[in-house]
Amino acid sequence: MPTLRIVTWNINSVRLRLPLLTDLVRDLAPDVICLQETKCPDELFPHEGVAGLGFPYRAVRGMKGYNGVAVLSRIPLAIREGDPDWCEKGDCRHLGVTLDVPGGLDLHNFYVPAGGDVPDRAANPKFAHKLDFLAEATAWNQARGPARRAVMLGDLNIAPLEHDVWSHRQMLGVVSHTPVEVEALASWQQAGAWHDALRHFVPPSEKLYTWWSYRAKDWAAANRGRRLDHIWVSQDLAGSLSGCDVLRAARGWAQASDHVPVMAEMKL
Repeated sequence: MPTLRIVTWNINSVRLRLPLLTDLVRDLAPDVICLQETKCPDELFPHEGVAGLGFPYRAVRGMKGYNGVAVLSRIPLAIREGDPDWCEKGDCRHLGVTLDVPGGLDLHNFYVPAGGDVPDRAANPKFAHKLDFLAEATAWNQARGPARRAVMLGDLNIAPLEHDVWSHRQMLGVVSHTPVEVEALASWQQAGAWHDALRHFVPPSEKLYTWWSYRAKDWAAANRGRRLDHIWVSQDLAGSLSGCDVLRAARGWAQASDHVPVMAEMKL
């Protein structure tokens, strides 16, 4: 039975880190790569370089300097029409496509707002935006009902579980692990009846990180990570999951992103 390998990665500038995609392809052999924070307007996206890596099908939604999402695929795809413009900001945080596989497969690539540094809606408009974004996404999923033949992934900028952060106690007041964010993400997950592909294989009792801050002098030694990047699958695909990988070594690459690529594999 053929398999499908899907990777999500906050690349933190696709033009700056285009050479690192070669390493990603070598190490994970993905069929589909979903990027966030491409920081690139559509007309400047490096299509030629990506095509040279064996991804002839591409969908991009970007803007100058920040945000931006892209889907790179070895499989034909069609952009989903009519998905929301979250919070009416037009800020390129979501791209939905349908992959041309048997039975079809909807793929949603998200870049959730980071939320700034102060976890207070009234004092921090960025945090308010994050909570509003999550509320809209939850309502959208509730209106659509449980997901079917779908994958939802990306940099969701929340580490929901106790062992998704280096210190649950110390992180409770830090944006990305506050109770209000964790509750909001759980509501979104429940609204679509989404299944956590990484925790399908890695028990919640084990530490699991996908992001390490640039601020640490030695990120590996400090190991103060967070699991901000997620892959969720609809319940009808949960039984087809056959593997996952967090490419921790990528954090040590030259000119690395502070996020590392995350992969889920499933049988078609």
